Amino acid sequence: MNTTYASVEPSRSEVDALSGPVLVEFGTPWCGFCKAAQPLIAQALEQAPPVAHHLKIEDGSGKPLGRSFKVKLWPTLVFMREGKELARLVRPGSAEEIRREVERLAAA
Repeated sequence: MNTTYASVEPSRSEVDALSGPVLVEFGTPWCGFCKAAQPLIAQALEQAPPVAHHLKIEDGSGKPLGRSFKVKLWPTLVFMREGKELARLVRPGSAEEIRREVERLAAA
């Protein structure tokens, strides 16, 4: 699991080109909802099948990657495979719901 938000984001085409199960996490280090979700995300990723890529992206106004995914609230977790969004969780409330989506992603 990535523990820090990347301030330099990849392009949407770079994210879409990643192979295997991909988790893109949008948020900021100062967001209270994002801080509260970190232990849930960590627990879920420990219990679920591994994702090939976990991108933790610092989002904000005018950031192109977050806008391309139409992110409006943080944290937003986007579950992808081969450039296609399969699921999305906005402000997840439990490790269980995150783990369930990671398992679905792994099985896709």
